[in-house]
Amino acid sequence: MNHMIPEVDGYISKSPKWQAELTQLRRIILDCQLTEAWKWRAPCYTFQNSNIVLMSVLKEYCALSFFKGALLKDTREILKKPGENTQAARLIRFTSVQEIVALEPVLKAYLSEAVEVEQAGLKVDFKKEPEPVPEELQNKLDELPAFKTAFAALTPGRQRAYLMHFSAPKQAKTRESRIEKCMPRILDGKGLNDCTCGLSQKLPACDGSHKQIR
Repeated sequence: MNHMIPEVDGYISKSPKWQAELTQLRRIILDCQLTEAWKWRAPCYTFQNSNIVLMSVLKEYCALSFFKGALLKDTREILKKPGENTQAARLIRFTSVQEIVALEPVLKAYLSEAVEVEQAGLKVDFKKEPEPVPEELQNKLDELPAFKTAFAALTPGRQRAYLMHFSAPKQAKTRESRIEKCMPRILDGKGLNDCTCGLSQKLPACDGSHKQIR
């Protein structure tokens, strides 16, 4: 068995509700020849300095979180997203020692596959979630073809800045006002923070002759 570090000993001893489960998970992980480390105030297991899996406890369960779980085949369909927008990590929840013991061969297979993913140099293809288009802007785009064409011609970064700017107000009237004020800039192909002087500077860096749109 690989070397066990005192920080993880302490972590397990301070989690009495899940002490037996964590002990079993630790044994299984170390049987797979991973290196035990202490990161983010939790037990982390690595392979050649690459993070493979994190062991954690919550009120309702304890869990193994695979850093690149999205790349695993998950033939048993036991990997879950920690959050709705999580792209890379996947976790397996446990509520009993018996559950862990029954899954031991599967867990070892998943851990082995996670190591193979690292050895192959595979990367998660992170996708940027598109900024939602406020209804007031969509109405303008549908109403004015030239405006729609101009907005589509902006760089993705400029589009995102405008979308965030338009979506921020809680009242529809304020959102509509912001869109109206920005329309000339968009039709001119300029971003929210571009100077009218054409230097593409951030407005706060200007000499004072240009004011930021609010």
